[in-house]
Amino acid sequence: MDSFKAISCWSAPRPGEVEEFERHYWEVHVPLAAAIPGTVSLTLTRTDEGLEGAPPSYYRVAETVFESREALAAAMRTPQWAALRADAAVMHERFGVTLANGLGTPRPVELSAGG
Repeated sequence: MDSFKAISCWSAPRPGEVEEFERHYWEVHVPLAAAIPGTVSLTLTRTDEGLEGAPPSYYRVAETVFESREALAAAMRTPQWAALRADAAVMHERFGVTLANGLGTPRPVELSAGG
C-alpha cells in the first residue's frame, strides 16, 4: 500500500508578527498536528529564501505522511483533526496568514549516478 501525503503551505504573517506567529505555531499548532491519529511522519520547513535570489513562495511548509489515503480520511474524522482545523482558522484571523493545501501519493525517483 502506498503512503499518502498532505502538504500545507503557509503564507508569511503580517509584518511585526513573525515572533508571535512562530511562538503560536510551535506551542499550539505543531502539538495539535503531531497528535493527529495515523500520522506516520511530520516534516516542517520554514523557507528562508527562494530559488535564484527570488523571495520564497511560502513562509512555512508542513508535510504530513499517512499510511494510505484511507488513513488520512479516518484522521480527518477525529476530534484532533477538528482541533487542528479550528486552530488554523484562529491563525488566519490573528496573523493574516493564508494556507494552501494539496494531497497526493509520493513517488520516489532514483537519482542518476553522481546525483
